[in-house]
Amino acid sequence: MFQYEFMRYAFLASTFIAITCGVVGVYVVARSYAFLAHTLSEIGFAGAAFAVFIGIAPLWGMLLFTLLGAIGVGELSMHSDQKESSISAISALFIGLGVLFLAISGSNSRYATNILFGSIIGVDRQGVAQLVILSIIVLLMILLVQRSLNFDSFDHIGAAAHGIHTGFVGIVFLVAMAMSVAIGAQIVGSLLVFILLTLPSSTARYIGKTIPAMIGWSIGFALIGVWAGLYLGFITNWPVTFFIATIEVVIYLVAYMVHVIKRR
Repeated sequence: MFQYEFMRYAFLASTFIAITCGVVGVYVVARSYAFLAHTLSEIGFAGAAFAVFIGIAPLWGMLLFTLLGAIGVGELSMHSDQKESSISAISALFIGLGVLFLAISGSNSRYATNILFGSIIGVDRQGVAQLVILSIIVLLMILLVQRSLNFDSFDHIGAAAHGIHTGFVGIVFLVAMAMSVAIGAQIVGSLLVFILLTLPSSTARYIGKTIPAMIGWSIGFALIGVWAGLYLGFITNWPVTFFIATIEVVIYLVAYMVHVIKRR
């Protein structure tokens, strides 16, 4: 399998994507941002479609739209009394825009499929370099504010009482999450990127008793999903996204059942 260059690129890129989503996902779940992550994935779809329309790489359009969307939607979700309804309206708008951009760009269905469901197998050397660099930037952002982010994510009231600049920490995290959505979508697509941002970390919360432990388990489950998904996709020629989604769901359900049994 590794004698093929495209598989080596795919494994390298997916490894960094899984690590990034595993780390960021712990805070996505802790801050109850799963719905926001899902919305950003749909905003990212519009961004990727816009990039196709103007003739640039979908990654950059997705990155632009998710960064702008994270700040706008994040602020809206924190200050609106009906944040779910407001975010749903924005989500619907950007899905419509994505469909429009694809339609007027004259792109075929393959472009739409790649944007919606990912195409990690087709990533080249330049694409790998871009994804690795973006992943490292996200991880460095999290590392720089990690102590404050830990406090704010798991005890927001306490963090504010201790004088932590929760607003600044929140903005940094929103930017990191937006970048994670953009790079994670390269492997599972814009529709399913929230899988890597929520399921491994949700599973980790049943096992890890400390934040470092949860991060470690989350990264581990994300890596298992993408590595096994790539391998199964290679030997079956079935979509990699299907295997990743199925593996992550199965791992989550097993952890949940074990948790329920232990509580009884």
